[in-house]
Amino acid sequence: MLPSNIKIGIIGGGQLGKMLIEAGKPWNIHYTILEEANAPASSIANKHIVGSLMDYEKIMELAADSDVITYEIEHVNIDALHTLEAQGKRIVPSPKVLEIIQDKGLQKLFFQHHHIPTTDFELLENEEEWSEKLLKVKGETVVAKLRKGGYDGKGVALVNKKEMLAHIRSIPFTEPSVLEEFVEGAIELAVIVSRNESGEINTFPIAEMEFDPQANLVEFLYSPANISAEIEEKAKRIAMDAIIKLQGVGIFAVEMFLDKENNLWVNEIAPRPHNSGHHTIEACYTSQYEQLNRILLGMPLGNTSLIKPAAMINLLGATDVSGAYKITGLEKILATEGVFIHLYNKAETKPKRKMGHITILGTTLEEVKEKVLMVKNTISMKAV
Repeated sequence: MLPSNIKIGIIGGGQLGKMLIEAGKPWNIHYTILEEANAPASSIANKHIVGSLMDYEKIMELAADSDVITYEIEHVNIDALHTLEAQGKRIVPSPKVLEIIQDKGLQKLFFQHHHIPTTDFELLENEEEWSEKLLKVKGETVVAKLRKGGYDGKGVALVNKKEMLAHIRSIPFTEPSVLEEFVEGAIELAVIVSRNESGEINTFPIAEMEFDPQANLVEFLYSPANISAEIEEKAKRIAMDAIIKLQGVGIFAVEMFLDKENNLWVNEIAPRPHNSGHHTIEACYTSQYEQLNRILLGMPLGNTSLIKPAAMINLLGATDVSGAYKITGLEKILATEGVFIHLYNKAETKPKRKMGHITILGTTLEEVKEKVLMVKNTISMKAV
């Protein structure tokens, strides 16, 4: 029901929180964020509690000012969330879901136990186990991931099995990690799933992702993905099955690999709006951010259909620029039909830091891809 007097608390105040608030402003929703000073979302939040996402007492302070709590990043104080949920506070998604997703090892075990297709893997606790566990994982190349704390390409490393065994002292991580089979030549897909507390569930059109190999970040994506209707239906079915088995409520990004034999393997799940769904703001009837607001307010899910084919380009900090910056080429880009720029209110840039994104719409995917090339060749970030 609108107007709503429900107060939403967001743990985190980065660009995801900012876009969630932007989506809810037409509905006059009240938002309180918990984040360090000078957060991207601080300029538009109704209230800003300054503090760490790991601070138990600050989360309790946020809860006292909120009817429902969500989070825009996985690395938060989960003990505080468990306490609040036990006291009856609505938390979306539940900390029971976050506890599994926070730990990439628990995620893989969950997939295995619930027959959700995922790649071969081994868990290791310390550096002494590397040699033994490396030998057990299929393939010559292995993906190593920290079980906790990794994000935006950090805490992930590709290793050659033979080279690593020959130089075992050069292992990338000494903390508890996951070793996973590398899917050679895979197409990377993302399925955004929305599910509310009444069990209503739907998906957004699938996005196909292209990664920056140095930063291991999404550089740009397309939607609809260039896959068959059969593969699309299968991917959506697997993604929804995973969220139902998690008993998840909220917005979830289910990332998958499509291998050369058309097998689908679930890579990871993010329990929040995701980089692979930014384009939905302009490209879909309901964005991933409006959808999460609907779920938080107990409203029906919105129509997720694609209005037009779309692409999204991440605006990453240049490798040779740190500190104050300016963006050049905006005049040409903004003169182009179907191009939308989102900046994240970050005062300083760093190499490969996410500074914003650009959504591109077109009548056909071919037209979209032509515009993508133009935008990539036109825009740049310069030091001031």
